[in-house]
Amino acid sequence: MQNYFNYFTEIEEHFQRRRGSLLLLSPLDWALIATWQEAGFPLEAVLRGIDATFDKHDARKGKARARRINGLAYCAQEVLRAVEDMHEAATGAPRATHPRNEESGFEGERVALHLQATAAQLRGAEVPEAIRANANEISSRLEELAAQQLSENLQAADNRAPEHPAMESLEQNLLVLEDKLFSLLTTAAPEEMLVALREQSTRELAPYRSRLQVAQIRQIEQQFLRRQLFERLHIPRLSLFYMAQQ
Repeated sequence: MQNYFNYFTEIEEHFQRRRGSLLLLSPLDWALIATWQEAGFPLEAVLRGIDATFDKHDARKGKARARRINGLAYCAQEVLRAVEDMHEAATGAPRATHPRNEESGFEGERVALHLQATAAQLRGAEVPEAIRANANEISSRLEELAAQQLSENLQAADNRAPEHPAMESLEQNLLVLEDKLFSLLTTAAPEEMLVALREQSTRELAPYRSRLQVAQIRQIEQQFLRRQLFERLHIPRLSLFYMAQQ
């Protein structure tokens, strides 16, 4: 659980360390990380791929002037290679265990408060009128999930249920709800906004297309569109990754 929710920030910080500067990741970079995370790429493999990319880049510096690595897309091929290497090495090996939920910092009460706040934010957002009713239904579902978390937390305190609710299952529910919301927003958003976002995505992807597979490009474009559309319309993201840490 801990690695899952720290996936994005650990990759960002590792990339910045290897680059030697605090370059802020672009929306395209975040979309690529989301693609890796959804594809189940182990964090260790992604970090190895980043290291391999910089190691090869540094080795070329003495032979010829090399362009600086300015984005995560430059690391895509080495990340894929590291994932394949880890998969081959793990063939026949027992599945690794995951840290217990108590190490994640995602206690039931805190999660419930986060879901309640997200539901309230979604109800107050200026979503297109055509999908207002649908957005309210998703808000109601978030409130139900919050109530469920509180109930499970109380049961755990009374030793009538497992001590820690299954956050993986909750996260899957939230991702399904976010997918529904994204589909609604895509349908209702102004055409000119969607065209502008797709044009921006095409421009930012242009330098990297030769380094990425077609399937990766499509996934990145979708993640890019989702991120930008939610931000422009001030719609909250539903994944627990966006839960404020204390």
